[in-house]
Amino acid sequence: MTPAGSRPLRASRRWARWVIVIAVVVAQGFFVVRAYWAPHKEFGFQMFPESSTWQADVVRVTADGRRLPVTEPWAGYQWAALVPNRSLAYPDVRKHADAGLDNQLAFLDAALDYVADHTPADRETRYLEATVTAWYDDDPPHTVVLRSGDRNIS
Repeated sequence: MTPAGSRPLRASRRWARWVIVIAVVVAQGFFVVRAYWAPHKEFGFQMFPESSTWQADVVRVTADGRRLPVTEPWAGYQWAALVPNRSLAYPDVRKHADAGLDNQLAFLDAALDYVADHTPADRETRYLEATVTAWYDDDPPHTVVLRSGDRNIS
């Protein structure tokens, strides 16, 4: 015979377990569905990924309008040292977009902002710009221009 007070306690524990299980399943479903519209596709699995490639010409645009390639060091900085991962260190070389073209372009766009925000000794660069040539699977190439935010160089 069980005490009368333990029956509601067991029922509430059972209900709490169901709530937790349902919440976990709903959260997992949300992340899987979100992978279809997120640029980095976290929690998204694609059995046969696209075979896209990309190449970018990244330049620093100065206050006087000069366009200087980031492949040359400036103000003590080097692009490859500032952005060493995710195939971004040498953007001028055509390479495979590992996790899809949208994903790679999102990383490059974030890298432009990162470099613009983390180069305080550079007093001449107004913004960074990347002209990306992208080949989505077997389609003809298309061009996308990405740009960092403006820097305060006063």
